[in-house]
Amino acid sequence: MKPITLTTERLILRVLEDRDIDAVYTACQDPEIPRWTPVPSPYHREHAEGFVRDASTNGWRDDTMYNFGVFTHDGALVGSMGLIRLAALYTHERQAELGYWTAKEQRGHGYTVEAARAVTGWAFADLGVERLEWIAEKGNVASRAVAERLGFTVEGTLRGKIVHHGTRRDAWLGSLLPSDWGRTSRTPYLPAP
Repeated sequence: MKPITLTTERLILRVLEDRDIDAVYTACQDPEIPRWTPVPSPYHREHAEGFVRDASTNGWRDDTMYNFGVFTHDGALVGSMGLIRLAALYTHERQAELGYWTAKEQRGHGYTVEAARAVTGWAFADLGVERLEWIAEKGNVASRAVAERLGFTVEGTLRGKIVHHGTRRDAWLGSLLPSDWGRTSRTPYLPAP
């Protein structure tokens, strides 16, 4: 897929570029990011270069990850957000997962929820996503708060779902359906009684 840009009242979501490498590198020095995400620790400049130049770019090209850099209108990096685990997106299942991290100095302003609303709206309207999942290591209450503010239903705990820094860890799983936002989907949804 060709990368796109999304805008909100306060944010611009666009593909990461070389000019963002320093900001990504700096943000990922915060120990909370590698604590809860698959970001390497310690995080070196080469990791930022690989993420920006390879992983993010190749993800769009190969339809494996649609990642956005999230920025304020004045150009400050807020974080990274995108649709990941896209293997089921272009099948009858029409599923994807929403993933994100937020730079330390940008937390607490509602930016992550605002960006996630834009990405989720795009996923439902333009990509035809019929089930959007959110998975986070159990205990990541900040990520869970964002998911719940978006309307995700936390469905439970998956034992040993995430392998993180060499250990298998439990994860929370949540889902968001178009019907949760008052939208329809191609495949009708029949909830269990």
